[in-house]
Amino acid sequence: MKILLHACCAPCLVIPLDDLRSEAHDVTALFFNPNIHPYSEYLRRLDSFTYYTKENNVPVLNYENEHSMEHWLQAVVFREAQRCRICFNVRLEATARLAEAKGFDAFSTTLLYSRFQKHDLLKTVGEAMAEKFGIPFIYKDWRSGWNEGVRRYRKLGLYRQKYCGCIYSEKERALKII
Repeated sequence: MKILLHACCAPCLVIPLDDLRSEAHDVTALFFNPNIHPYSEYLRRLDSFTYYTKENNVPVLNYENEHSMEHWLQAVVFREAQRCRICFNVRLEATARLAEAKGFDAFSTTLLYSRFQKHDLLKTVGEAMAEKFGIPFIYKDWRSGWNEGVRRYRKLGLYRQKYCGCIYSEKERALKII
């Protein structure tokens, strides 16, 4: 099966990619994360993603459209309590739209690897996008591979961020440190 896999970062790509490839799927990665702030953080994550995909012969679908950082902020501002739902919608809608338009058989996201993401919400949003675009969403709970993934990305020296990506999650992380 040809799968378009949305990737939030290189470390979170390790386990989902290996799992899907072990099932003989043809995986193409998509780095679409207009939520990541500041822009220097975005570039750092993109560099790590680019390095990892090249080293592991992962095809990458390049995608930029009207959903820039500014558009993401406009969608979230004054709706901060719903920011994760909005963020998942923006990223998974783009992934599903591209998967359908480019002839993929299904789509998924590496967000499902993280112990810190809202899996029920991810599943709900993914299934809604599957219905909207007529392409299956592959829900897999890759959290069981968390420790193995951490071991592997550390060994590879991949850059690992300390927050989800948005300005709000960065603030929450900083407040916990203080």
